[in-house]
Amino acid sequence: MPVRKFRSVEEMEATTWLEPGDQRLARAIQLCWELAARLAPVRFPSGVYKHRSIEALNAQTDQWEAESACPR
Repeated sequence: MPVRKFRSVEEMEATTWLEPGDQRLARAIQLCWELAARLAPVRFPSGVYKHRSIEALNAQTDQWEAESACPR
């Protein structure tokens, strides 16, 4: 990625945003998701789990997410 020098904040904002439909937008989103997956992967144990209620399922999923999250 090239290094660019800006004289004002207005110049920076003009180059940051991509318009909907821009061909580069899909690639930028893909790179963002790949970076997030590498920096803070969410890992769920393999297997099939049965739950008595949706609340029990949500509690288990929240626990797995908390265990795999990076400590702050």
